[in-house]
Amino acid sequence: MSSAWKKYVLWFAQEHVDFRQAEIASLLRLWNLKMNTGPDHKPENPFWIVELNGDEAAKKLASRSMSLRCIFELWTHSNHLSTFHEQLKSYIQTNRTALSSVFDKDRSFKVTVETYNKHFTQPEKVAKIETLQYLPAEGPVNLKTPDVHFWYIEFWGLDPMDVPEQPLDVLFGKWVVDGRRDMINEISLKKRKFIGNTSMDPQLSLLMANQGLAKAGDVVYDPFVGSGSLLVAAAKFGAYVLGTDIDYMTVHGKSKPTRVNQKVREADENIYANLKQYGCEGNYLDVLVSDFSRSIWKSDFQFDSIITDPPYGIREATERIEFKTQKRATCLNEGSVHYPSTSPYQFDQLYRDLMNFSARYLKLGGRLVCWFPILRKDSTPDMLPRHKCFQLVANSEQPLTVYSARRLLTYEKISDREEDMDSYELSQVMIDNFRQRYMKTVLQNSGTRKERRLAMRDVGREEAIKRGKQLDPSDGKWKYPKSREGGGGDTTTDK
Repeated sequence: MSSAWKKYVLWFAQEHVDFRQAEIASLLRLWNLKMNTGPDHKPENPFWIVELNGDEAAKKLASRSMSLRCIFELWTHSNHLSTFHEQLKSYIQTNRTALSSVFDKDRSFKVTVETYNKHFTQPEKVAKIETLQYLPAEGPVNLKTPDVHFWYIEFWGLDPMDVPEQPLDVLFGKWVVDGRRDMINEISLKKRKFIGNTSMDPQLSLLMANQGLAKAGDVVYDPFVGSGSLLVAAAKFGAYVLGTDIDYMTVHGKSKPTRVNQKVREADENIYANLKQYGCEGNYLDVLVSDFSRSIWKSDFQFDSIITDPPYGIREATERIEFKTQKRATCLNEGSVHYPSTSPYQFDQLYRDLMNFSARYLKLGGRLVCWFPILRKDSTPDMLPRHKCFQLVANSEQPLTVYSARRLLTYEKISDREEDMDSYELSQVMIDNFRQRYMKTVLQNSGTRKERRLAMRDVGREEAIKRGKQLDPSDGKWKYPKSREGGGGDTTTDK
């Protein structure tokens, strides 16, 4: 191991815990960095003790991380306060020459005391600082902009209902760099020009861009673009962005406003306005109205990343253009304006199209990052989509309700053989329509009044179809066909 390798503490914000390992692995891949962790490494802990090849590697890793609060160089750590102080004194003595610049009389300093899962009063924090009187710092104290920032941290576990009598770990080190969590506030939905019902949370959209390895010069595509949150995140990292969506009203910023007390949208509310708001308009290629089930791309076109949140029928409808083999006799004359009808885009077919499309249009080594909804009762290792052209490199879960969750799946393209292009597979339990299974689960258990009503409606519709009824478009009721003996008048209450 090179002598430049040093120990660091990666200090994480304690949110979206299941995503941090995947994000760090992606950033290591992006910057071509190596990182070592110990045998007792626990990803759920907010403090990771790792080895990196110097401060520059630490700064690169933190330069795009949404999970990291900061990185500091670890001087010592111990699960006993008495041995902690002895170890810190020994470290300073052993490395006195190397640390001379840190303790120089012309360099100001600050010591911050932080605890996790246990509250310390200000006097208690001051008392902790006074136990560090042996630090040979000769410079002035500067609490606002110190040249050197020391951190003293006590970790008291993760369970607030079971706090141990002594800290599980005591850590001390020198601050190196902050993460980029400031970007989360920078692209906050509260201040964004154009949003919709399903605009992606800024932190999650930035995490997805990191998972997709989006970088300057890349072309990133979102086939279900909506209000463009994922394009904003990728553009912030320098990628050129492109999107499509079947919803004309949303793409052109003409849909109903989602902000409270806003009656009509402003004239310049659109996806381009969002990128312009964040100084990324130069990375905007275009957003097109298109049905994803019918590809509009040339066969030799390639994307560097495909990052998307497909609709799955709960908050947004899953639709595609209805395919008709015959013209109806009542069809309008040639030249008349025609608004094509849509039909449901079945869950299995949507993901089949997404993975087969990505196999053809992603570059080798490119990444597909997408959300996949699940019912927790269905959760098994083999429930996720599979494809011979892809390797699943990350799988993180975000809980949504007691019954459901969604997983952020990151696939890397490993094959471009023609015989593998249409090799999509999905577990049989997931092939059935997700919305129907979700609504059934809500009906069988507790849920909001609206959820239970929607569930009952879906179950009624399914039962009507099983009994051979058909939807009468004239009144929106389910009826037996007139040709059926004794039929015609029986209806359900569903509309």
